[in-house]
Amino acid sequence: MDAIDTIGAGSGTAKAGGFSSVTSEQFSKIIFTELSRQDPLAPNDTNALLQQISTLRSIQADTDLTDRLKSLVTQNQFASATGMIGKRVSGVSEENERVSDLVSGVTRTDNGPILTLASGARMRMSNLDQVLATPPAGDSLPAGGGR
Repeated sequence: MDAIDTIGAGSGTAKAGGFSSVTSEQFSKIIFTELSRQDPLAPNDTNALLQQISTLRSIQADTDLTDRLKSLVTQNQFASATGMIGKRVSGVSEENERVSDLVSGVTRTDNGPILTLASGARMRMSNLDQVLATPPAGDSLPAGGGR
């Protein structure tokens, strides 16, 4: 199984940039190439082939799990961001300016949630550094936006 061994799967460990970067389609192509080129009178070790298929399935399961966990993290970040609506926050805007205002909305992006402030400024949730106490209804905030 020379073609498979060269990508690191034959040893049971993935080399950086080797087996871990091979897609399941590429792996299947390698397996079929190996099977079509083997000598019918001296076939390759089927146990090694089964181990390699098992390794592929394990890697695919790990990849699927990682994708699902990323999705859950994204959903959790967005849920946390929506919990900021109506709260006074402080942080750095997308324009790299210090801002402090009430959160009026949240936008989901590929880079994480973006908080839209009442002033119109937008701030990445990751740039949020403080959640400030919000005044009771009817009270006004002191000039300068902080308490």
